[in-house]
Amino acid sequence: MRLLTRNSLPLLLLLASGSHAAEPGFDMAREDIQGFVTRMTMVHQFDREELAALLGDAVPQQRIVDAIQRPAERTMAWWEYRARFLTPERIDAGVTLLKEHQEVLQRIATESGVPEEYLVAITGVETFFGRITGRYRVLDALATLGFDYPPRSEFFRRELEQYLLMAREEGLDPRAPLGSYAGAMGVPQFMPSSFRSYAIDGNGDSHRDLWQAWPDVFASIGNYFKAHGWRSGEPVLADATIGTSPDDPAAARVVLNETVAGLRERGYQFDTTLPETAPAMLVPAALETGMSWRIGYQNFYVITRYNRSPLYAMAVHDLAVAIRAAATQ
Repeated sequence: MRLLTRNSLPLLLLLASGSHAAEPGFDMAREDIQGFVTRMTMVHQFDREELAALLGDAVPQQRIVDAIQRPAERTMAWWEYRARFLTPERIDAGVTLLKEHQEVLQRIATESGVPEEYLVAITGVETFFGRITGRYRVLDALATLGFDYPPRSEFFRRELEQYLLMAREEGLDPRAPLGSYAGAMGVPQFMPSSFRSYAIDGNGDSHRDLWQAWPDVFASIGNYFKAHGWRSGEPVLADATIGTSPDDPAAARVVLNETVAGLRERGYQFDTTLPETAPAMLVPAALETGMSWRIGYQNFYVITRYNRSPLYAMAVHDLAVAIRAAATQ
Protein backbone atom coordinates (compact mmCIF):
# COMPACT_ATOMS: atom_id res chain seq x y z
CA MET A 1 0.00 0.00 0.00
CA ARG A 2 1.39 3.41 -0.95
CA LEU A 3 1.68 6.07 1.68
CA LEU A 4 0.88 9.11 -0.43
CA THR A 5 -2.37 8.16 -2.11
CA ARG A 6 -4.87 10.69 -3.36
CA ASN A 7 -7.00 10.03 -0.29
CA SER A 8 -4.12 10.65 2.14
CA LEU A 9 -2.71 13.77 0.50
CA PRO A 10 -5.20 16.30 1.92
CA LEU A 11 -4.46 15.23 5.51
CA LEU A 12 -0.71 15.21 4.94
CA LEU A 13 -0.85 18.63 3.33
CA LEU A 14 -2.77 19.96 6.30
CA LEU A 15 -0.27 18.48 8.76
CA ALA A 16 2.76 19.59 6.77
CA SER A 17 1.73 23.13 5.96
CA GLY A 18 -0.57 24.17 8.76
CA SER A 19 2.20 25.34 11.09
CA HIS A 20 3.86 27.37 8.34
CA ALA A 21 0.82 29.09 6.90
CA ALA A 22 1.73 32.52 8.27
CA GLU A 23 5.45 32.31 7.47
CA PRO A 24 6.79 34.21 4.45
CA GLY A 25 7.88 32.24 1.41
CA PHE A 26 10.81 32.73 -0.94
CA ASP A 27 11.20 35.83 -3.06
CA MET A 28 10.42 34.33 -6.44
CA ALA A 29 12.14 37.21 -8.20
CA ARG A 30 15.53 36.01 -6.93
CA GLU A 31 17.94 35.32 -9.73
CA ASP A 32 19.02 31.93 -8.33
CA ILE A 33 15.43 30.71 -8.00
CA GLN A 34 14.53 31.91 -11.47
CA GLY A 35 17.63 30.17 -12.81
CA PHE A 36 16.56 26.94 -11.15
CA VAL A 37 13.06 27.23 -12.64
CA THR A 38 14.53 27.87 -16.07
CA ARG A 39 16.79 24.84 -15.83
CA MET A 40 13.94 22.57 -14.77
CA THR A 41 11.76 23.76 -17.64
CA MET A 42 14.48 23.47 -20.27
CA VAL A 43 16.18 20.26 -19.14
CA HIS A 44 13.24 18.33 -17.67
CA GLN A 45 10.24 19.96 -19.40
CA PHE A 46 8.50 21.16 -16.23
CA ASP A 47 5.76 23.72 -16.69
CA ARG A 48 7.23 27.08 -15.67
CA GLU A 49 4.09 28.48 -14.08
CA GLU A 50 3.30 25.30 -12.15
CA LEU A 51 6.88 25.00 -10.89
CA ALA A 52 7.01 28.65 -9.90
CA ALA A 53 3.76 28.21 -7.96
CA LEU A 54 5.16 25.13 -6.24
CA LEU A 55 8.38 26.86 -5.18
CA GLY A 56 6.31 29.83 -4.11
CA ASP A 57 4.62 27.51 -1.62
CA ALA A 58 7.96 26.44 -0.13
CA VAL A 59 8.76 28.03 3.24
CA PRO A 60 12.37 28.89 4.14
CA GLN A 61 13.11 28.00 7.75
CA GLN A 62 16.08 29.11 9.83
CA ARG A 63 15.65 26.11 12.14
CA ILE A 64 16.54 23.85 9.19
CA VAL A 65 19.80 25.74 8.66
CA ASP A 66 20.48 25.64 12.40
CA ALA A 67 19.88 21.87 12.52
CA ILE A 68 22.25 21.03 9.69
CA GLN A 69 25.03 22.97 11.37
CA ARG A 70 24.99 20.84 14.52
CA PRO A 71 24.55 17.16 13.64
CA ALA A 72 25.10 14.74 16.51
CA GLU A 73 27.97 13.06 14.68
CA ARG A 74 30.00 16.26 15.01
CA THR A 75 29.14 17.15 18.58
CA MET A 76 29.23 13.82 20.45
CA ALA A 77 31.99 11.42 21.46
CA TRP A 78 31.59 7.77 20.49
CA TRP A 79 30.56 6.61 23.97
CA GLU A 80 27.81 9.27 24.05
CA TYR A 81 26.66 8.52 20.52
CA ARG A 82 26.60 4.76 21.17
CA ALA A 83 24.53 5.22 24.31
CA ARG A 84 21.87 6.97 22.26
CA PHE A 85 21.32 4.00 19.95
CA LEU A 86 22.32 0.91 21.95
CA THR A 87 19.42 0.98 24.40
CA PRO A 88 17.39 -2.02 25.59
CA GLU A 89 14.24 -0.49 24.10
CA ARG A 90 15.84 -0.08 20.67
CA ILE A 91 17.37 -3.54 20.70
CA ASP A 92 14.07 -5.13 21.72
CA ALA A 93 12.22 -3.22 19.01
CA GLY A 94 14.78 -4.42 16.48
CA VAL A 95 14.31 -8.03 17.56
CA THR A 96 10.53 -7.65 17.21
CA LEU A 97 10.90 -6.23 13.69
CA LEU A 98 13.39 -8.94 12.73
CA LYS A 99 11.03 -11.70 13.80
CA GLU A 100 7.93 -10.02 12.36
CA HIS A 101 9.45 -9.80 8.88
CA GLN A 102 11.71 -12.86 9.05
CA GLU A 103 10.63 -14.42 5.75
CA VAL A 104 10.96 -11.18 3.78
CA LEU A 105 14.28 -10.37 5.41
CA GLN A 106 15.73 -13.79 4.65
CA ARG A 107 14.77 -13.44 1.00
CA ILE A 108 16.25 -9.97 0.67
CA ALA A 109 19.39 -10.96 2.58
CA THR A 110 19.90 -13.81 0.13
CA GLU A 111 19.37 -11.52 -2.86
CA SER A 112 21.57 -8.69 -1.63
CA GLY A 113 24.14 -10.50 0.48
CA VAL A 114 23.44 -8.14 3.39
CA PRO A 115 22.55 -9.95 6.66
CA GLU A 116 19.03 -9.38 8.00
CA GLU A 117 20.23 -7.69 11.18
CA TYR A 118 22.01 -4.96 9.21
CA LEU A 119 18.92 -4.29 7.10
CA VAL A 120 17.00 -3.86 10.35
CA ALA A 121 19.71 -1.90 12.19
CA ILE A 122 19.83 0.82 9.53
CA THR A 123 16.16 1.55 10.16
CA GLY A 124 16.81 1.46 13.90
CA VAL A 125 19.51 4.11 13.76
CA GLU A 126 17.81 6.23 11.11
CA THR A 127 14.22 6.41 12.36
CA PHE A 128 13.82 4.11 15.39
CA PHE A 129 12.32 1.49 13.05
CA GLY A 130 10.00 3.96 11.36
CA ARG A 131 8.77 5.75 14.47
CA ILE A 132 10.57 9.04 13.74
CA THR A 133 10.71 9.75 10.00
CA GLY A 134 10.85 13.55 10.12
CA ARG A 135 8.59 16.52 10.66
CA TYR A 136 9.75 18.90 7.93
CA ARG A 137 8.20 19.10 4.52
CA VAL A 138 10.83 17.77 2.13
CA LEU A 139 10.07 20.64 -0.21
CA ASP A 140 10.79 23.20 2.52
CA ALA A 141 13.98 21.46 3.66
CA LEU A 142 15.53 21.14 0.21
CA ALA A 143 14.51 24.61 -0.91
CA THR A 144 15.81 26.19 2.30
CA LEU A 145 19.18 24.47 2.05
CA GLY A 146 19.34 24.84 -1.73
CA PHE A 147 18.74 28.57 -1.75
CA ASP A 148 19.58 29.83 1.74
CA TYR A 149 22.54 27.71 2.86
CA PRO A 150 25.56 28.73 0.74
CA PRO A 151 28.05 26.15 2.11
CA ARG A 152 26.10 23.30 0.48
CA SER A 153 23.61 25.03 -1.76
CA GLU A 154 24.82 23.30 -4.92
CA PHE A 155 24.33 19.85 -3.39
CA PHE A 156 20.84 20.61 -2.10
CA ARG A 157 19.70 22.21 -5.32
CA ARG A 158 20.65 18.99 -7.07
CA GLU A 159 18.66 17.09 -4.47
CA LEU A 160 15.69 19.44 -5.00
CA GLU A 161 15.94 18.70 -8.71
CA GLN A 162 16.01 14.97 -8.00
CA TYR A 163 13.08 15.32 -5.60
CA LEU A 164 10.88 17.02 -8.16
CA LEU A 165 11.75 14.35 -10.71
CA MET A 166 11.04 11.62 -8.15
CA ALA A 167 7.68 13.12 -7.25
CA ARG A 168 6.71 13.27 -10.92
CA GLU A 169 7.83 9.69 -11.54
CA GLU A 170 6.07 8.33 -8.46
CA GLY A 171 2.90 10.36 -8.91
CA LEU A 172 3.30 12.21 -5.59
CA ASP A 173 2.35 15.75 -4.69
CA PRO A 174 5.76 17.29 -3.85
CA ARG A 175 4.13 19.47 -1.18
CA ALA A 176 3.12 16.45 0.89
CA PRO A 177 6.02 14.19 1.94
CA LEU A 178 7.64 14.84 5.30
CA GLY A 179 11.26 14.07 6.12
CA SER A 180 14.35 15.18 7.98
CA TYR A 181 15.80 18.69 8.11
CA ALA A 182 18.11 17.60 5.27
CA GLY A 183 15.31 16.27 3.07
CA ALA A 184 15.85 12.56 3.78
CA MET A 185 12.68 10.50 3.42
CA GLY A 186 10.90 7.45 4.69
CA VAL A 187 11.92 4.70 7.10
CA PRO A 188 15.45 4.37 5.63
CA GLN A 189 15.84 8.15 5.15
CA PHE A 190 16.85 8.12 1.50
CA MET A 191 17.78 11.40 -0.10
CA PRO A 192 15.93 11.99 -3.39
CA SER A 193 18.93 11.03 -5.53
CA SER A 194 19.30 7.78 -3.59
CA PHE A 195 15.58 7.12 -3.91
CA ARG A 196 15.73 7.44 -7.69
CA SER A 197 18.90 5.36 -7.97
CA TYR A 198 18.49 2.63 -5.36
CA ALA A 199 14.90 2.35 -4.10
CA ILE A 200 13.26 -0.79 -5.45
CA ASP A 201 9.94 -2.60 -5.28
CA GLY A 202 10.32 -5.34 -2.70
CA ASN A 203 6.77 -6.68 -2.60
CA GLY A 204 5.85 -6.81 -6.28
CA ASP A 205 3.16 -4.12 -6.31
CA SER A 206 5.03 -1.98 -8.90
CA HIS A 207 5.52 0.88 -6.41
CA ARG A 208 8.46 2.01 -4.29
CA ASP A 209 7.03 2.92 -0.90
CA LEU A 210 9.72 3.70 1.67
CA TRP A 211 7.21 5.00 4.21
CA GLN A 212 4.97 2.01 4.90
CA ALA A 213 6.00 -1.02 2.82
CA TRP A 214 8.67 -2.90 4.81
CA PRO A 215 9.64 -5.17 1.89
CA ASP A 216 10.40 -2.07 -0.17
CA VAL A 217 12.35 -0.54 2.72
CA PHE A 218 14.53 -3.61 3.31
CA ALA A 219 15.02 -4.35 -0.39
CA SER A 220 16.07 -0.76 -1.05
CA ILE A 221 18.61 -0.76 1.79
CA GLY A 222 20.00 -4.07 0.57
CA ASN A 223 20.19 -2.74 -2.98
CA TYR A 224 21.99 0.39 -1.78
CA PHE A 225 24.59 -1.63 0.12
CA LYS A 226 25.07 -4.09 -2.72
CA ALA A 227 25.53 -1.29 -5.25
CA HIS A 228 28.17 0.31 -3.03
CA GLY A 229 30.26 -2.84 -2.75
CA TRP A 230 28.96 -4.92 0.15
CA ARG A 231 30.79 -8.26 0.27
CA SER A 232 28.62 -11.14 1.38
CA GLY A 233 30.00 -13.15 4.27
CA GLU A 234 32.80 -10.72 5.13
CA PRO A 235 33.20 -9.00 8.53
CA VAL A 236 32.37 -5.36 9.13
CA LEU A 237 34.37 -4.25 12.14
CA ALA A 238 36.81 -5.59 14.74
CA ASP A 239 37.99 -4.32 18.10
CA ALA A 240 41.71 -3.67 18.36
CA THR A 241 44.22 -3.13 21.12
CA ILE A 242 47.65 -1.53 21.09
CA GLY A 243 50.29 -1.35 23.77
CA THR A 244 50.82 2.41 23.44
CA SER A 245 48.48 5.36 22.94
CA PRO A 246 49.38 6.58 19.44
CA ASP A 247 48.79 10.11 18.27
CA ASP A 248 47.13 9.22 14.99
CA PRO A 249 44.99 12.08 13.62
CA ALA A 250 44.76 10.33 10.24
CA ALA A 251 42.70 7.62 11.91
CA ALA A 252 39.59 9.79 11.67
CA ARG A 253 39.61 9.58 7.86
CA VAL A 254 36.90 7.33 6.45
CA VAL A 255 39.18 5.78 3.84
CA LEU A 256 40.40 2.23 3.29
CA ASN A 257 43.99 3.46 3.36
CA GLU A 258 45.46 0.61 5.40
CA THR A 259 45.75 -3.17 5.16
CA VAL A 260 45.35 -5.87 7.79
CA ALA A 261 49.09 -6.54 7.63
CA GLY A 262 50.00 -2.85 7.80
CA LEU A 263 47.96 -2.25 10.91
CA ARG A 264 49.45 -5.29 12.61
CA GLU A 265 52.92 -4.06 11.76
CA ARG A 266 52.07 -0.79 13.52
CA GLY A 267 51.24 -2.72 16.68
CA TYR A 268 47.46 -3.10 16.51
CA GLN A 269 46.22 -6.49 17.65
CA PHE A 270 42.88 -7.82 16.38
CA ASP A 271 41.27 -10.99 15.08
CA THR A 272 39.99 -11.33 11.52
CA THR A 273 39.32 -14.00 8.93
CA LEU A 274 40.39 -11.66 6.14
CA PRO A 275 43.76 -12.04 4.41
CA GLU A 276 46.72 -9.86 5.32
CA THR A 277 46.29 -7.87 2.11
CA ALA A 278 42.65 -6.95 2.82
CA PRO A 279 41.94 -3.20 2.80
CA ALA A 280 41.17 -1.74 6.22
CA MET A 281 40.89 1.50 8.15
CA LEU A 282 41.70 2.53 11.68
CA VAL A 283 38.63 3.87 13.50
CA PRO A 284 38.99 5.85 16.74
CA ALA A 285 36.27 5.05 19.27
CA ALA A 286 36.49 7.33 22.28
CA LEU A 287 35.19 5.76 25.49
CA GLU A 288 34.37 7.56 28.71
CA THR A 289 37.50 6.02 30.21
CA GLY A 290 39.81 6.84 27.29
CA MET A 291 40.50 6.13 23.64
CA SER A 292 39.87 2.76 22.06
CA TRP A 293 40.45 1.58 18.52
CA ARG A 294 38.54 -0.50 15.98
CA ILE A 295 39.37 -1.84 12.55
CA GLY A 296 36.90 -1.23 9.75
CA TYR A 297 36.81 -3.32 6.56
CA GLN A 298 35.13 -3.00 3.18
CA ASN A 299 31.64 -3.55 4.58
CA PHE A 300 32.22 -0.88 7.23
CA TYR A 301 33.21 1.48 4.45
CA VAL A 302 29.97 0.60 2.63
CA ILE A 303 27.93 1.66 5.66
CA THR A 304 29.73 5.00 5.60
CA ARG A 305 28.44 5.50 2.05
CA TYR A 306 25.00 5.66 3.66
CA ASN A 307 26.22 8.21 6.22
CA ARG A 308 29.81 9.46 6.14
CA SER A 309 30.26 9.44 9.90
CA PRO A 310 32.28 6.57 11.41
CA LEU A 311 30.20 7.02 14.57
CA TYR A 312 27.07 6.26 12.55
CA ALA A 313 28.61 3.20 10.93
CA MET A 314 29.78 1.86 14.31
CA ALA A 315 26.30 2.39 15.76
CA VAL A 316 24.70 0.46 12.88
CA HIS A 317 27.16 -2.39 13.32
CA ASP A 318 26.85 -2.58 17.09
CA LEU A 319 23.05 -2.40 16.95
CA ALA A 320 22.98 -5.16 14.32
CA VAL A 321 25.17 -7.39 16.48
CA ALA A 322 23.04 -6.69 19.54
CA ILE A 323 19.79 -7.44 17.68
CA ARG A 324 21.14 -10.71 16.32
CA ALA A 325 22.43 -11.77 19.73
CA ALA A 326 19.15 -10.94 21.45
CA ALA A 327 17.11 -12.68 18.75
CA THR A 328 19.01 -15.94 19.20
CA GLN A 329 18.74 -16.12 22.98
